Amino acid sequence: MAETVRGGESLLFLTDEQVRKGIEAMFFAYRGFTADPDRILEGMDYGRAHHRAIHFIGRGPGGTVNTLLSILGVTKQSLNRVLRTLMEDGLVEARVGRVDRRERHLYLTEKGMMLERQLSEAQRARMRSAYRAAGPQAVAGFRQVLEAMMDPEMRRHYAALKEGAQ
Repeated sequence: MAETVRGGESLLFLTDEQVRKGIEAMFFAYRGFTADPDRILEGMDYGRAHHRAIHFIGRGPGGTVNTLLSILGVTKQSLNRVLRTLMEDGLVEARVGRVDRRERHLYLTEKGMMLERQLSEAQRARMRSAYRAAGPQAVAGFRQVLEAMMDPEMRRHYAALKEGAQ
């Protein structure tokens, strides 16, 4: 990587090969990141869509189906299939909105919270290990790169989740 400073700005120039290696690293890292939860969910006949739904319902209890649709970027039909399974299995419950009775607010049940903790702990362990190996500056840089790659709508959802965690 070559870095040039011009007029107080620091510009980063990457070759196509360096960018390609970054893309490939992201693909392989994602495989590792999802491998542990995939193994946990495999015996339950759940997939990544179930995992994502459980994760984001757990992160924002009481969120609406429409908010979850926006975060996940899936069709209503696809999300309804996932939610129906999770509700039938006693992991998620939908409550009618107090202000707008047409809204359904989603919550994890105790059983759902237990599964969410199991799934997220597997991923947190992998992230902790990688963060320790990379060091604090690399962690900050990695987060900046990920945030810069997000579409504006996803960045807003991400910022809202970060705010809620503080």
